[in-house]
Amino acid sequence: MAGTAQGGAARSDDVPENIPQPTSGAAVPPAQSKFPVPDAAVLTLLGSRDENLRIVEELLDADVHVRGNEVTLTGAPADIAFAERVFAELVTLASHGQQVGPDMVRRTIGMLSAGSSESPAEVLSMDILSRRGRTIRPKTLNQKRYVDAIDKHTVVFGIGPAGTGKTYLAMAKAVQALQAKQVTRIVLTRPAVEAGERLGYLPGTLYEKIDPYLRPLYDALHDMVDPESIPRLMQAGTIEIAPLAYMRGRTLNDAFIILDEAQNTTPEQMKMFLTRLGFGSKIVVTGDVTQVDLPSGQRSGLRVVREILEGVDDLHFTTLTSQDVVRHRLVGDIVDAYEKWQVAEGSRESGKSWKGRR
Repeated sequence: MAGTAQGGAARSDDVPENIPQPTSGAAVPPAQSKFPVPDAAVLTLLGSRDENLRIVEELLDADVHVRGNEVTLTGAPADIAFAERVFAELVTLASHGQQVGPDMVRRTIGMLSAGSSESPAEVLSMDILSRRGRTIRPKTLNQKRYVDAIDKHTVVFGIGPAGTGKTYLAMAKAVQALQAKQVTRIVLTRPAVEAGERLGYLPGTLYEKIDPYLRPLYDALHDMVDPESIPRLMQAGTIEIAPLAYMRGRTLNDAFIILDEAQNTTPEQMKMFLTRLGFGSKIVVTGDVTQVDLPSGQRSGLRVVREILEGVDDLHFTTLTSQDVVRHRLVGDIVDAYEKWQVAEGSRESGKSWKGRR
């Protein structure tokens, strides 16, 4: 742990008269702030073997010293003020019974560094679903805005890279709506796009052929609903998981409908799906426009839908980024690296086209 600054400033009456006094440009002594942490929150705040404290020391510019339940901050006034905000948010989370870990510490500091007016403690303690001691909640500011948009709007698009929780949070909101009897059924669908293998060559019946495409939806559902009740709910039609082609010709009333992997729809399929909306229903469309598996030459319905529907009332687009990745931290770095590569490739292709026209 970093310690407090040693020594103090010399007294002006100890300085000989023939020695020039410091000018206004001289170094300013570091400031210091001390405050107590509630006893019940100290251990949670520091983390196992002080791992949270080490993250705080690594990411903050102010020096941090903890003794007992008292925190001492030393540094520039602006750095101390920021550190005080960080500790206030973490203490609030710990006092509310949240399990504060290194990931939560990083996200709290990240939100405050981004200049957000929203409280990280409010974002990170927003519960959607709880099951068997596990709670599903937003982990980033953009995720909270996405969840808030689902509450507020009838049709919401969640667009972002892998690992940003866009499908998982939509599933949690669907189960929450079903439990609260806001809807009478959940409909989950994906386009069964042939990525490398044709369905006709895969073994088994039609349902066995399409099962791999729908498996991620089953996996998420098992995290949120008692697995033993899922077959019963599916048999009763309360939960339906089906390929997108099965949506044609239907009107879905009083349903929470999720279209996953929407980047693999054509514009015509996207229109077909969105027009299934019935009374008392809600639609969430999720996808990643950088991972389109459609055959070459086919446009992605997700890539053009914003241009088509921009300005339509009660419809919202949420964009998630690599900063919202909630899987292994390396996933965010991988997403960023691929985005840089694609930009560079685009520049090279543009250069080649320009040379070809000369």
